[in-house]
Amino acid sequence: MTRSLRRDLYAVGAAALLVTAAVLVGRHIQDTSRTLFVDWPPLLASWGPHLGPGTPAAVLLALTTVAYGPTLAARLPWRTLLPLTWGAATAWIFSLALIDGWDRGIARRLTTRYEYLQVIDRFDDIPAALRDFTHHILLDSPDNWPAHIAGHPPAATLTFVLLDRIGLRGGGWAGMWCITVGATACVAVLVTIRALADETLARRAAPFLVLAPAAVWMGTSADAYFAAVAAWAVALLALAVTRRSLWWSGASGLLFGLTCYLSYGLTLVALIAAAVLLLGRHGIREHPALLVPLLAGFVVVPATFTLAGFDWWEAYRLLVTRYHQGAGGIRPYDYWVWANLACTVLITGLATVAGLRRTSAALLSRRADTPDRTAEPRLALLVSAALLALLVADLSGMSKAETERIWLPFALWLLPSCALLPHPRAWLIGQVVLALLLNHLLLTGW
Repeated sequence: MTRSLRRDLYAVGAAALLVTAAVLVGRHIQDTSRTLFVDWPPLLASWGPHLGPGTPAAVLLALTTVAYGPTLAARLPWRTLLPLTWGAATAWIFSLALIDGWDRGIARRLTTRYEYLQVIDRFDDIPAALRDFTHHILLDSPDNWPAHIAGHPPAATLTFVLLDRIGLRGGGWAGMWCITVGATACVAVLVTIRALADETLARRAAPFLVLAPAAVWMGTSADAYFAAVAAWAVALLALAVTRRSLWWSGASGLLFGLTCYLSYGLTLVALIAAAVLLLGRHGIREHPALLVPLLAGFVVVPATFTLAGFDWWEAYRLLVTRYHQGAGGIRPYDYWVWANLACTVLITGLATVAGLRRTSAALLSRRADTPDRTAEPRLALLVSAALLALLVADLSGMSKAETERIWLPFALWLLPSCALLPHPRAWLIGQVVLALLLNHLLLTGW
């Protein structure tokens, strides 16, 4: 066993201990004081071993991807690899969701009392609803919004309102939207890595992005859709700075603006964007005009919502109050500030823990003496920016519990660290075993 592999296993062991501690300490807190508001800490889930119609498909897909994924990812033409990655990721998310059955796993996820489809009829007059949006955020306000509507800017709810308007009504269509769009985030991450690091690392990361344990929570969650929008904003920015494209720059700015109106917490994606600009600084220096369409695109969505009468800053201020009016004000910070990291281990897998260990080594390495040896440190910088965004979210105290879902937009950017690992099939087996156990042993919810 090499010294590097031994260090990987030490990191994996430490992460396993963190998860174990989060389960045991969380169980004690919940049994004694009942202040966590989760049934199976640190996850919002309950114990419920079960099989479902998605079980055979999930197992077959996992076995096939582990056996052939790394080889296909290395050999297929790039233009073939991208749609295949999206298709495989979609199938993986869909099959995991169907372990709970079509009704519970997909169709009813976005129709519960906390979710977006509960308020579709309150947006018959969209401009009026936007002007009145902040008046219903606080718990003591008249007709207060359900938790997820109050907890997000209105672009999140409007997505499902517009789906309903074009005839894609109900939880089934909403769920399939989140799955199919959310799965494209894998492609966006690959495009970014290829543009900023190199194609080889992107290819090595592909199977890990497909078989991410995070897929358990991407089907069916609106946060999967948010993650995809944020990921494409980053990917288009990477293409803009490496290809000196004004069009990609403007499109990236537009998506960054939309991202901020899908979730308040996704403003932290700016840290990942900053890493992209740092890695692509030569393109910016040669063509500083790239910043003009980026900024112009960025203001489109905020300007539209502001002119329609929605005040983002006022809404966020009220949300902070609403957060502390509910479970967020009771859940103990001193538990969740580290238990949230245990959730991150569960959604990204132990392979990612080992990958992050290698990321830190690559970031500190001095192997940038030749152009062909700079790819790993560049990937490490991108991954580190995502990790920093996640840690800032953690320390903010506005993410106590449910981070297995809420942090999907950041967690997806940690997975490419697995490209630095040797023996990918062995690590992939660990990833799929974790995902299948989580989905078959627990009943997840949000």
